[in-house]
Amino acid sequence: MRKFLSIIFKWIGKIGESLETPDHQKNSVEEEKNLILNESPQQNIEIEEKVIDESLLLKTRKNQDKTIKNTETTEIVSYPRDPIRDVIDLMEFPFLALSKDRINPIIYESSDKTKKIVISGHRGHFLASIYDWDIILVVAGKIQKFFNISSDVPSRKIIIPRHELLRALHKQDGKKERKDLEKSLARLQLTGIDTTVNNKNYKYRSGFGFVENWGYLERKNNREKMIISITLSEWLYELCCSQGALLKTDHSYFELSSGLKRFLYRTARKHVGNQKESWEFTIEKLYEKSGSESEFKVFKNKLKQAVLDNDIPDYSMKWIERNGKILVAFRDAPSQKIAELIEDFKDDEQVVIDVSKNEKLH
Repeated sequence: MRKFLSIIFKWIGKIGESLETPDHQKNSVEEEKNLILNESPQQNIEIEEKVIDESLLLKTRKNQDKTIKNTETTEIVSYPRDPIRDVIDLMEFPFLALSKDRINPIIYESSDKTKKIVISGHRGHFLASIYDWDIILVVAGKIQKFFNISSDVPSRKIIIPRHELLRALHKQDGKKERKDLEKSLARLQLTGIDTTVNNKNYKYRSGFGFVENWGYLERKNNREKMIISITLSEWLYELCCSQGALLKTDHSYFELSSGLKRFLYRTARKHVGNQKESWEFTIEKLYEKSGSESEFKVFKNKLKQAVLDNDIPDYSMKWIERNGKILVAFRDAPSQKIAELIEDFKDDEQVVIDVSKNEKLH
């Protein structure tokens, strides 16, 4: 009898706890209560264990609900939306490695022999890659912003808070990201460039890089806030300051993890722009423009997969086999969508015409 009364008192407490639970859970509690009042003492002990399990389950569900609510109210920190810019003349030729660990130099010469490029790395350093170039996109964006608000010429030395630069690159301000940033700046500085692009009379000789120097500065009023100074090489600075030399780039470009897809986006952005018409390249031409160190067969397979993925920002890609040649067609994505709708409309119209002809024949 004592056990039975103990169970009843416990159940009074359980009922109080269950007042805030959903209706379907209250029903299950009531069912268990009825069983207690009708079953034998031995069964009551078993039921008591089941009731305790039920109570723990209800508490667990409450905790889960609280966790979900807290998750839903978490603030999402957005990345800065200042425009980023690419250098048009450098989007045309292979100045950057597609991989992060390339040591072999990039050697390129145009078919008319007027454009020559040799990109080499200093001993112990990889070549500047298409990923390192993200820093230049942010710097060029700041140069363009300066031109938009001032008639003066910006300085070659760009100063930007480190945390702001990392956020602009869609990166966290963590220890690893800071180290990676330093390595990228070092590669941009130590990669040697020998080219006729923007250097027809060889005003600049081999030995210059993308960045002349870089360093950290500390704010006097807050030693924890680091400021990065980046001084562009005279060659790159002149390119950035030429009228109409900078081309706006979509921020989602930073989310592309494939160096090849980044190259394809830059190719489409440079040649297609906002045109409604498509722009086609043979795969041999793309291989040449990319500066890839992979064998052509390997490059072709990777290229086909990237084109079939068709997930670069703003542009659509299509793999075309025509007259024994393989081409990749780039097109502005909105124009491609309109073209597809027009094509679908034509197909529907043809069906209507065919149906009307059949009706006349009958």
